[in-house]
Amino acid sequence: MATNIGWELYRSFLGVLREGSLSGAARRLGITQPTVGRHVAALEEALGVALFTRSQTGLLPTEVALALQGHAEAMESTAAALERAATSQGEGVRGVVRVSASEVVGVEVLPPILAGLRERHPALKVELVSTNRMQDLLRREADIAVRMVRPKQEQLVARRIGAIELGFHAHRDYLARHGTPRRLEELAGHSIIGYDQLPAFARGAVRSLKGFEREAFSLRTDSDLAQLALIRAGAGIGVCQVGLAPPGGVLRRVLPRAFSLKLETWVTMHEDLRASPRCRAAFDALVEGLQRYAAARPQATIDRARTSASE
Repeated sequence: MATNIGWELYRSFLGVLREGSLSGAARRLGITQPTVGRHVAALEEALGVALFTRSQTGLLPTEVALALQGHAEAMESTAAALERAATSQGEGVRGVVRVSASEVVGVEVLPPILAGLRERHPALKVELVSTNRMQDLLRREADIAVRMVRPKQEQLVARRIGAIELGFHAHRDYLARHGTPRRLEELAGHSIIGYDQLPAFARGAVRSLKGFEREAFSLRTDSDLAQLALIRAGAGIGVCQVGLAPPGGVLRRVLPRAFSLKLETWVTMHEDLRASPRCRAAFDALVEGLQRYAAARPQATIDRARTSASE
């Protein structure tokens, strides 16, 4: 087995693994199809194993290829981190910083924060990864991550933002058509938006809610963004972040006293990046912006005040 295998061979290997064909990998990587083919063949020869088998649907990975995938992805993350570090050399805040956050936070919360960051530091480039998969900071899949759980690894620097509150919400037009439930039991008469497969963080919170099970959901999707879009479209009642339903908007909070889920939120990065100007500037901007978002006056408080005033 060769010991001096070039990274470009593993890069093409990952491309074929993800796209399922030489042509797809070539388009993804911006190189020619014959080059990808030569890279895969050279890697197979160097390792002494077969990585793919041909089928009617394309190239299928062998068990060996699947076993190598995680290691190759670790190399990919390291190579990307090296590239980001190299571009940041010089005075001032410059270069590339890679930020990871959940779908909803990445799409709904971070854009204005990152826009402000770029205004202050125009030489800084930001890669935003919106995914509910937890990026591995130790493997440098991202430089900074916004997480809803406290990181346990000692090598990570973490700053607590506070609790981001979630609650039941519905579009005002939906409530005008179907009425506003006043008790949890009344949810059974409504169109409920929920998960197909309930995520771990929500299982404990909804276990005590009678009737809030998968079978009761009229609309099911594991995408948080799709759930939010359905709520905004007036399709029914669902769970979303309280900060995304400001007073006077089209979304109304429902049953605020009966259901509230608070997610502790953290901004984290590897301790080795603490001295990096680009990462420090991005880290501080995320902490400041997310603290403002988490500390915004909750809709539940406003609803209770309105109820008290009407009484």
